[in-house]
Amino acid sequence: MSKIVYEKTKGLTDNPFSYCPGCTHGIIHKLVAEVLEEMNLLDKAVGLASVGCSVTSYNYFNCDMVQASHGRACAVATGIKRTHPDNFVFTYQGDGDLASIGIAETIHAANRGENITVIFINNGIYGMTGGQMAPTTLLGKKTTTSPFGRNVEDHGMPIKISEMFATIPKVAYLERVSVGKPQSHRKIKASLRKAFQYQLDKKGFTMIEFLSSCPINWGMTPIEAINYVEKEMTVYYPLGVYKDVGSDD
Repeated sequence: MSKIVYEKTKGLTDNPFSYCPGCTHGIIHKLVAEVLEEMNLLDKAVGLASVGCSVTSYNYFNCDMVQASHGRACAVATGIKRTHPDNFVFTYQGDGDLASIGIAETIHAANRGENITVIFINNGIYGMTGGQMAPTTLLGKKTTTSPFGRNVEDHGMPIKISEMFATIPKVAYLERVSVGKPQSHRKIKASLRKAFQYQLDKKGFTMIEFLSSCPINWGMTPIEAINYVEKEMTVYYPLGVYKDVGSDD
């Protein structure tokens, strides 16, 4: 008699992913969904889909999902959490959505200490709309709106979201991770569990930043893109915990 050693999480629907080959959205969806299931949160979870490549995430997470306008996920999440405080509320946002058009909504939700969790996908580019430069695009990186590469004089420095948000007093937990190495996935799930538990414990605003890849808009193969994340992005965006109020308890 065969023994089941692994099966697909109930946190995901059976809809096939629409993401490009080599995109790590699917991996991140899987990790988030597994933790939601393992923590028995699926029946009480409400997710906010942002605008960007992840706009269709409501097709994949097997919990209640709401579509927010571009950049407004944290504002909508605030309203849901305040009116339904017993629900577990999370947003799923890319860097164009969160760090550009939605930076105000996100900063002010964090500053108020809204008891929500943000899943922030940083691939350093606008993926869905044609590969434009994002606030997080690295220096020298060529995009459709920076064909000669991002430079400080014209475009400023790439914004370090985790470092910036770590200065906000009411942020409870903040960590930057990368899914480039399969052996890191177990640690990432532990990070998600802590962020989710802090929300359940009403400690305040939590965020996990994922360094992610975009092979199509980067003009790379999937392997080249993963190597770029691990060898280039992590230099400017170091991995690690940037805020943890629990360590001070």
